[in-house]
Amino acid sequence: MSIQLFDLTGKRALVTGSSQGIGLALARGLAAAGADVVLNGRDETKLAAAAGEIGASHRLAFDVTDHAAVRDAIDAFEAKVGAIDILVNNAGMQHRAPLEDFPADAFERLLKTNIASVFNVGQAVARHMIARGTGKIINIASVQAALARPGIAPYTATKGAVGNLTKGMATDWARYGLQCNAIAPGYFETPLNAALVADETFSAWLEKRTPAGRWGKVEELVGACIFLASNASSFVNGHTLYVDGGITASL
Repeated sequence: MSIQLFDLTGKRALVTGSSQGIGLALARGLAAAGADVVLNGRDETKLAAAAGEIGASHRLAFDVTDHAAVRDAIDAFEAKVGAIDILVNNAGMQHRAPLEDFPADAFERLLKTNIASVFNVGQAVARHMIARGTGKIINIASVQAALARPGIAPYTATKGAVGNLTKGMATDWARYGLQCNAIAPGYFETPLNAALVADETFSAWLEKRTPAGRWGKVEELVGACIFLASNASSFVNGHTLYVDGGITASL
């Protein structure tokens, strides 16, 4: 199999929530594979710093939870700059609390940030991809699409929805030449998980629970992303790829 199957030269990739953590790591990896990367976030200062760090050509600031703003930003970018060939729906948030005490406003924010954003950006970008007859959409799910843990039931619900929305995207859009898949990360060292990484008891539990015996490093998600963004996955559709050190494979 030729390594050219994984070459992203000449492709443009939009990564939402890419000013830090997993999003920034994926953007860096896509750029290294040849893609012209478009960074997204709400904080212009953080976006500028991230763009300088990885040499990204484009920054596109919009709120992924605002359907009209997303569509306007995507349409304007496509008209002014050019095609978005690859979309990575990475923007997300976490809120931890016992389910019986979970704040209603936090639940609503999780729904908007983790699910509505995938619909909003996915739809806006897919309309252009459909017209061209080609495109790659990669949604970032989680092992919580398959597993639950105390204190994060609403987050678990949102990531299960991301997995099923990915199947729906593939079912609707594969006929137009799009491949729509998801990556489900396990436990990775990110700003979102900073409190858990710092918790020695939790880290010790996780190392025993995970067959690989450790936290994941964000760079270890890059290969899966490049695979799903490239011609190497031309007949892969509606799939969720778990990158989790084996945690979903073992009791």
